[in-house]
Amino acid sequence: MGDLLREPPEGQGRNACMLRVRISAHEAHYAGGLVDGSRMLQLFGDVATELLVRLDGDEGLFVAYDKVEFLAPVYAGDYIEASGKITRIGKTSRRMEFEAVKVISSALLAKQPSAADVLPEPILVCKASGTCVTPMDKQRKKDLR
Repeated sequence: MGDLLREPPEGQGRNACMLRVRISAHEAHYAGGLVDGSRMLQLFGDVATELLVRLDGDEGLFVAYDKVEFLAPVYAGDYIEASGKITRIGKTSRRMEFEAVKVISSALLAKQPSAADVLPEPILVCKASGTCVTPMDKQRKKDLR
């Protein structure tokens, strides 16, 4: 199943977005269908790209993460919502914060491998913060800020 993009959360405008993905079996890297934590960073990179396009009209560049916390395991079959928001806008830099939550979990039943459960509450699996830049000559939406 492909990525499902939604509009930014109500009241967030161009400074927040969220995407939801199903983690496929080919993304499992470890025994038991466990997924490498770097997959969450890849999702955060996609979120950052959307945020920069919404703000600047350009994909910009991800410069660095300054904090990353892996908080719960992710398995093949899980559905993850990755969200982010711009918390500070400089001349070319954009400070961002990210969260990934599990909203549907593979039931991990040996006799029913396609079983899954909608979680009563999302589980925070990863959070991070970092900085992106959009060079001045690439910022096409300066008048809309």
